[in-house]
Amino acid sequence: MRILVSGLLAQYAFGGVIWDYVQYILGFRALGHEVWYIEDTGEWPYNTELQTFTEDCTANVAALKALMEEFGLRDRWIYRNGANGQFFGATEAEARELVRTADLFANVSGAAHMDDFDFGGCHRMFLDGDPMFNQIDLLDPAKDQAARLRAYDSLFTFGLNVGAADCRVPTGGFDWKKTVQPVALDYWPVLPDPPLRGLTTVMNWASYAPREWNGETWGQKDLEFRRFLDLPRAVPQESFVLAMGQGPKRQRPTELLREKGWTILEPNEAVPDHRSYRDFLATSKGEWSVAKHGYVQSRSGWFSCRTACYLAAGRPAIVQETGWSRHLPSGDGLFAFATEADVAAAAAELNRDYAHHRRAARRLAEEHFEAGKVCRDLLVQAGLA
Repeated sequence: MRILVSGLLAQYAFGGVIWDYVQYILGFRALGHEVWYIEDTGEWPYNTELQTFTEDCTANVAALKALMEEFGLRDRWIYRNGANGQFFGATEAEARELVRTADLFANVSGAAHMDDFDFGGCHRMFLDGDPMFNQIDLLDPAKDQAARLRAYDSLFTFGLNVGAADCRVPTGGFDWKKTVQPVALDYWPVLPDPPLRGLTTVMNWASYAPREWNGETWGQKDLEFRRFLDLPRAVPQESFVLAMGQGPKRQRPTELLREKGWTILEPNEAVPDHRSYRDFLATSKGEWSVAKHGYVQSRSGWFSCRTACYLAAGRPAIVQETGWSRHLPSGDGLFAFATEADVAAAAAELNRDYAHHRRAARRLAEEHFEAGKVCRDLLVQAGLA
């Protein structure tokens, strides 16, 4: 099949973002398909140096071209500048014909807004990586998200618990199929010990404003993190090192966090690209991380693409419960927590036989997140294989 994968590789060529999208390309390609990357968000290009949106996409196109070369796509990519509609990597006519004759269009995280394209008989697949927040938007008539989704043939979500009796994510009347992040294991080698740092994660204090729905607030990671501010003192045998973005309006309480015993790194310094991001994860003892408040409160079952990469690198993870442990095993290389006591118990078990939990983490990645398996499952659930 000819498969088109969309994403934000040119728009936000940051460490983890790159892996979020490129591993779909690698997964579908591993199955023997002809894979193209297409980016048409309708947005002006983001300039990382100026930290603002500009009309000039020169740096974005150069970064995308380099990534495509590195991951073997060469000339199989298309980028459209949202500021002026100009196409790169192919002419507009070539791009439109490619879309019209494709077999599958995989809109990863809903990044593409290609309303003016003729998709012909192409199967259109929407992949939701932000459960609860995307579904709240679906119910907002001003955003017209529901009409947009009705154009898709299949809808997938990282919310593994969506549709369960205790899950509060509104489905909007749509059939949400479940999926996880594909991980191209060959790109995540298991490095020898000792690790260079303690328990780590890469996160934002907050990514965007909270949502209000059904009389409740559905917030970001900052709300959950505040519940664990004293964790370094409660689990003194561990060091906690966080590459943490400051969030909108630089809300991160940096000095407070450091006073509480957290080591805070700036992501643009610690993990500026996909290679440094991979090295940061692979040389950590493991991961500790909260989830967005909206994921936790809704019992969405969201499971992090970043955590999947830690596991692939053979680094165990202690991550907040969102309902994911109903669908993925917890207790061996991967631990769910809801309280400080849960974290302390998981850390003690990790230290009891760290080598065992490293092996268990990699096995979990091989069983549940291997890119070819995940992408094949997408095709099967969509009725394409």
